Formats: sequence, C-alpha cells, structure tokens
Amino acid sequence: MKSENVHGGLEMTAAMLISGTIGWFVLQSGLPVLQVVFWRCAIGLLALLVICWSLGLFAKARFTLPLLGLAVAGGVAIVLNWLLLFEAYPRASISVATVVYNTQPFMLTAIGMTVFGERPSLQKTGWLVISFLGVVLIISSRPESAHGTSYVGTDYGTGIALALGAAALYAIAAAVTKKLRGIPPHLIALVQVATGMVILAPFASFSDLPQTGAAWGSLITLGFVHTGIMYALLYGAIQKLPTTLTAALSYIYPLAAIAVDRFAFGVELQPVQIAGAAAIILAAAGVSLGWRLLPLRTASRCQWSGPAGRTGNCILISHLAAAPSRTKRSGDPGSPV
Repeated sequence: MKSENVHGGLEMTAAMLISGTIGWFVLQSGLPVLQVVFWRCAIGLLALLVICWSLGLFAKARFTLPLLGLAVAGGVAIVLNWLLLFEAYPRASISVATVVYNTQPFMLTAIGMTVFGERPSLQKTGWLVISFLGVVLIISSRPESAHGTSYVGTDYGTGIALALGAAALYAIAAAVTKKLRGIPPHLIALVQVATGMVILAPFASFSDLPQTGAAWGSLITLGFVHTGIMYALLYGAIQKLPTTLTAALSYIYPLAAIAVDRFAFGVELQPVQIAGAAAIILAAAGVSLGWRLLPLRTASRCQWSGPAGRTGNCILISHLAAAPSRTKRSGDPGSPV
C-alpha cells in the first residue's frame, strides 16, 4: 500500500473516531442545543481561520457572488442539520440517531430524482428498500440501559424523525457543495460555520453563559476538535485516498458512536435494532461503494446471422440484472457531523 494511502487512511480513521464522540460532548455540555450549535460555530470559526491561514488558502479563494451565495445556503442547511441531530440525541439515543442519520446517501438519491430528474438503478432501489426496512426495525423497539436508567426521553419517535430530517438537510448541503468545485473545502467549511454563527447569534443567550469548566471544555472541544481538526483531517484524507476507501472508512463513524453510547451511558441496542442498524449501514455502504445487490444472470438469445432460409448462430449472452448507474454516485463519503 502506498504511504499516501496509509497516511490518508489514518487521517480518515481519526476523523471518523472524532465524529463518533460528538454526541457525548453535546450531552455533557448540559446546555440547550441552540447554545451548543452557536458556540460550535463561533469556536469552530476561529479554528478554521487558523487552519485556512496556515495552509495559505485565502490566496486561493475564488468566490464569486453566486458561489458565495451557494456556500451560505449550504451553511444554513448544515447548521439546521446540527440542530436537528443534536436534538435527536436525548430523544432517540446517540446510537440510534447516528445510525438513522447515515441514511444520507438515500436522501441524496431522492434529491437527484426530484431536483435533477435522475432515475436510480434497480441496484440502488434495492439498497433503498433494505435501508427503509432497517429504519422500521430500529423504530420497532427502544434501546435499554445497562445502568438501569437511561438519558433517552419518552419522545422516541420524534428523535427518529429529527435524525431523518438532519440526514435530509445534510444531503441538501452536500448537493449544494457539489456546485462549488474549485473552492478549497476548508474555505467552504469556514463560510458554513460563519453563516451559522451569524444566523444563530440573535437567538443565543449571552447572559446565560456556561457556569462550569466542564461545560466550557465540551464547547471548546466541539469547536476546535470536532470542527476545526476533524474537518482538516477529513479533507486531508479525501485528497489522498481513492473514493471507495474513503467511503468504506466513513462507516467507522456510526460504529464509534454506538461504542461511545454503550461505554459512556450504558445504552444497549435491542437485537432487532442491531439488525436494523446493520441493514442501514450495509445499505449505505452498498450505495457508496457501488456494490451489486442483484447477481449476474445469464440468458440465452439466438441472433440471426445467416441469410434467409439458413440456420442462424445461437449466441450465449451474459448481462446484468440491472445496468449500473451512469451518473455520479450520490453517496457522500466521509459525512461529518
């Protein structure tokens, strides 16, 4: 394996492990979600300013007014995505919310169908059905706590809906970002968190600041580590790795979140939920990596090649059950929170 792939793999793994711990810091802050997202944007903005300056990216900024408008629109979607996902944690649990959030590739498929008129292949439709069944299995039961008490609220269904909404908003942000080709991704992230800070500032409570060092520590970690450092690692990995490897490593994120939820809060998924989570992750990986769900099939067809009145040649033709999509894969490898 090339040293660049090894380096990129380590960066991607670190980025996904960091992403898997974000729910723990959100809950440990003890603050309302709106406050958490505002401070993540504000502190993340400082971190990304330093990173962009150190990488010399400001000299490469080629934002036109339309491109800047697209970046701001993507920022609105990203910030709303954070708000919904963070609200889903205490309702559905970090584990369940994160797994449901990973239905993003299918949200992108839906956007491609409704906005761009794309027709998903039979393979992708099959993975979509499996993912939907996985969500149904997760909803059918609630996680339990090994400690006897759980932080998961009574509005479990609302938490599932919030996680699905967050996935849809992330898909919108990803679709917008695809239009920003040629703009360094770190700068796009910088515009996104700046947008979030501006739109949330009127609603943030500056008179009710965190009162403990632990709360401030959680907010600073969310800003510098989960936003600045994580984005730098993620984009550095994407530049070094093949798309398939990036997509494969991105599924460390939900697995890490499940492990954090288990060891930090004692949350245990029920067997039916484990099956549902496996179905969603498998389906999302299948779409992102282009796995074939349906096997090859062989059909015999006679093609007439001789003149009239003579026997034609019978040719055995092997073909796919469904042709692979010719459009760009709609999975978005490395989906940060």
